[in-house]
Amino acid sequence: MTAQQNTPAGRGAEGRDRLARALREARASAAVSGVSAGQAAGMSQSKVSKIERALLLPTVDDVAALCRVYGVASEERAELVALAEGLRQEASSRVIMARGVSQFQRRINHLTTSASIIRSFHPVIVLGALQTREYTRCVFNDPRSQVSAQEAEASIEARQERHRGLFEGTTRHHLIVPEGALRWQAGSADIMADQIEDIARVVVQAPNAVVGVIPWTRPMHVFPGHGFNIFDEDAVMVGTETATATLTGAADVATYVELFGELEKLACFGDEAVSHLKRIAGEYRRLAQR
Repeated sequence: MTAQQNTPAGRGAEGRDRLARALREARASAAVSGVSAGQAAGMSQSKVSKIERALLLPTVDDVAALCRVYGVASEERAELVALAEGLRQEASSRVIMARGVSQFQRRINHLTTSASIIRSFHPVIVLGALQTREYTRCVFNDPRSQVSAQEAEASIEARQERHRGLFEGTTRHHLIVPEGALRWQAGSADIMADQIEDIARVVVQAPNAVVGVIPWTRPMHVFPGHGFNIFDEDAVMVGTETATATLTGAADVATYVELFGELEKLACFGDEAVSHLKRIAGEYRRLAQR
């Protein structure tokens, strides 16, 4: 078992798969369980599993620690560390085009179920995990998206699966919703009222979700220009109009963790959040009756 040198052929998805396979095989050769490997390397078993399935790109320190636990020979260890370093540099500078919308939504679902905690924010759209079916249909029916009806339906189902994850499973979701996003009317006033009332239901009933609402009356001192999802403290996914970037550099992740912390300070939670949601939903109900 040897890792290829950090050449273009060893980059990207192939390089990630090769690194994951090399670490998985090293653990098997050492006859070490995932739990024991994580404890010895100072990480969770879940993180070891994500690394081995290429769902998480490990840091150089992660790779060095796992190689030490598995007793990997020094030459091979150096190759794996170099491969990890090259992959992380590439991952933090490369924007990945989201060509297959439903496939991309399924990829997010895999990342979601593998994470212990996900922190999410978007300035102008209801977060995917909170979306009702009808709201999501409005999003994917955007004529500029050129998404087929079949792709749209598959994407809607994938987002509904994430919505169910707020009530089932073990992943914790911390979700910050600014009032401005709730004022961006998708489809109709009735669709928006249903959507906002469902968010209120999540606040009260969902065991895996902590939802914060930032009311429009709250003075802001941070101004995020795009949405993002933070998976544990390992990766950040950000989106543009045409592409999605997955950032894994420690400095990038730390920047978004700090930003999310500031947004949390501005948000209200629990009964106060529900009160604001009912106020906004009520305004949409009145608008629908005109």
